[in-house]
Amino acid sequence: MRIAEALRVSGIAAVDARVLLRFVLGWGDAHLAARPEQFLTEDQQDRYFSLLERRRAGEPVAYLTGEREFFSLGFRVTPAVLIPRPETELLVELALERIGPEARAQVLDLATGSGCVALAIARHRPRTRVTATDCSREALDVAIENARRLDVANVTFKLSDWFSALEGRKFDLIVSNPPYVADGDPHLDQGDVRFEPKRALIGGADGLDCIRHIVVHARRHFPGGGWLFFEHGYDQGARCRRLLARAGFAGILSRADLAGTERVSGGYAVRA
Repeated sequence: MRIAEALRVSGIAAVDARVLLRFVLGWGDAHLAARPEQFLTEDQQDRYFSLLERRRAGEPVAYLTGEREFFSLGFRVTPAVLIPRPETELLVELALERIGPEARAQVLDLATGSGCVALAIARHRPRTRVTATDCSREALDVAIENARRLDVANVTFKLSDWFSALEGRKFDLIVSNPPYVADGDPHLDQGDVRFEPKRALIGGADGLDCIRHIVVHARRHFPGGGWLFFEHGYDQGARCRRLLARAGFAGILSRADLAGTERVSGGYAVRA
């Protein structure tokens, strides 16, 4: 079977079919486009059609290939971690805005998952020390492998249920992409989310349990002041700002993603 025919009969979205075929062949997009008449070997064809079958069953492309790009960096992903998404890059952008290029800041990334947020910050701020935590050993293993693959050395990974293993630690900035989907939300039964770890998605009855915990406990980990930023759901911005205000944060803000949806909120923890 030729490449052009393999793409034509895939039965899935064209962009996904191209990603899977590039993965099987080990080619870039330009290479694939330049050789539509090349034949697949029997092994390549078998591997490709096996992946197509799994994709048609709904399995995310990122889990099929084990890869996803985030902040122009390539990350390994497995079903132990959430798939990095473009809207989460806003969390990195807000952090970098508040850390100078030469700053020797201390940054904490809670619920690091694949490590994408922590490693993107660390790569762009090499003098900063980043601590990345997760309550899942399997997730931390993926994040540690990503640090090795990306050759990022200024990140320390720690097994911790939120702040539980960080007693006495102080930071200049704290970021998190915590679970924030409400239990029972119909989106949990749709698309790629069906295959992602539920513990990394569900944040209690209203989706805000983890965010409440972070907001309440973060202030004692700032030495004399510092920024807290976290991702949240499309309809949670106003409630998150109220939580931050009640906890005594100043400079409270929400920032919209490229789709115009409030996606990240945060505030400054002033000295008590």
